[in-house]
Amino acid sequence: MSNSLFRKKSLATILKDANAGLSDGHEAGGMHKVLKVKDLTAMGIAAVIGAGIFSTIGEAAFHGGPAVSILFIITAVTCGFSALCYAEFASRVPVSGSAYTYSYVTFGELAAWVIGWSLILEYAIGNIAVAISWGGYFNNLLNGLGIGFPDWLTNNYDSAPPELMAAAPHIFGLPIILNLPAFIIVILVTYLAYVGIQESKRTANLMVGLKIAVILFVIAVGAFFVKEENWHPFMPNGFSGVLQGVSAVFFAYIGFDAVSTTAEECANPQRDLPKGMIYSLIICTVLYILISFILTGMVPFTELKVADPLAFVFDKVNMPWISYLISVSAVVATTSVLLVFQIGQPRIWMSMSRDGLLPKKFSTIHKRFKTPSFATIITGIIVGVPALFLNLTIVTDLTSIGTLFAFILVCGGVLMLPPQEKTAEKRFRLPYINSRIIVPPVVIVLLYFFGGDILDRLTFNGGWEVWKHNIPFMLFAVVAIVTILLACVRRFSAIPVLGLLSCFYLMTEIGLKNWIVFSIWLLAGLAIYFMYSYHHSKLKKQ
Repeated sequence: MSNSLFRKKSLATILKDANAGLSDGHEAGGMHKVLKVKDLTAMGIAAVIGAGIFSTIGEAAFHGGPAVSILFIITAVTCGFSALCYAEFASRVPVSGSAYTYSYVTFGELAAWVIGWSLILEYAIGNIAVAISWGGYFNNLLNGLGIGFPDWLTNNYDSAPPELMAAAPHIFGLPIILNLPAFIIVILVTYLAYVGIQESKRTANLMVGLKIAVILFVIAVGAFFVKEENWHPFMPNGFSGVLQGVSAVFFAYIGFDAVSTTAEECANPQRDLPKGMIYSLIICTVLYILISFILTGMVPFTELKVADPLAFVFDKVNMPWISYLISVSAVVATTSVLLVFQIGQPRIWMSMSRDGLLPKKFSTIHKRFKTPSFATIITGIIVGVPALFLNLTIVTDLTSIGTLFAFILVCGGVLMLPPQEKTAEKRFRLPYINSRIIVPPVVIVLLYFFGGDILDRLTFNGGWEVWKHNIPFMLFAVVAIVTILLACVRRFSAIPVLGLLSCFYLMTEIGLKNWIVFSIWLLAGLAIYFMYSYHHSKLKKQ
């Protein structure tokens, strides 16, 4: 049994089949190879620039002040380490599946199932949260025009106030409370993802062009209203205040990994996927930093704890028409995020199905549209129905913890890949930097500045109610020590090591309750694996 659990997919076989155009060696292939660098870059921007730049940036700026720009840089560097590792995998494993497939190549089947299962959680909850957020933006837009849906068609059942429950229509004594806009956008986006990647890329490119134009316009106009005194003090709540917004800021960045799920629809995945991921990350980081300076320069940071900070600052300078333009752009931005996520989830399921870990139906490719049709429909149902009834925006930290877990395995997996052979074809290669040169100095600097805080988190002061929240950090400390020692002894490349450790640290900043829920989700996934997937695995049958 243990041999089957840790059997790996052959990198040589994957490359052979990919070069033959057989989509990971399975006859279900034949997807349209239409995505190029500009399309992949646009998809990355579409996934990253969404609710983060229109809402959560205000909360982060409230805690960090103008220094929130530093937080965007820190988060971008952390994601950058992971993006470089994703790029290395994309250049060597040019098939769908993202972190799931990469883990199958390096860690084996059990780890692949675990990461695939966590990605299902990441994409499902992330999509539901984005759909609900879209419904809110859309309702505000309609209200600004003096029209809109009745309140009982724009709320979620589990968060509706008692007076709305009483006023709503009733069937068999039960109030009808639905978030109809959120459900409708999921259906429309799912249909777009179903009918083809060509149509999806055109739509994504159009939406990205529109929202970047609006953001650049906002930056240009807002620059005339910046007051330099609002940038002082630059770090009013210290570095700890800056880090308070880490979860909200990281949630804005997690979408770039969805680009890697489209490998089989790329004209040249080994060359174009790495470029698309890295370019999109750089562009988004620059835009986030500029927006953070404009926001904190236009009004004092203490006023930015609002749901719609971009619209708020222009209302403050008596330019409400720009606020309305921003509301339109917010609707477009969240639509593009939802589209990219709805494209990514079915392709992960498709890859898991091809390997026998999910029923064969999930790998069905539509004869005409060349998309994973059944998986796309199921994705629409799983996202659309909860968005219609529930308010899941309060558990978006689960999306972050699932994403960080995927990043950790991708960074760790790169360390297990054999060295790339020299080929005539140009493809991305992860720069090698000896960990002995980089990692120890970084650790010394961090200990110098944060040694006191680290010791406080490792002590047992405050009793169980305080100490239990430090359990994830203690786990991180153990993993960090072992990883640093191995990295220095075996001279690992510093980039994946720093990526692994920084992502693990960010996981410790997420509440213990989310760790518990995530652990329960993984245990449920292991139960499904041993009851179904283990017995149907194609590797086991070979």
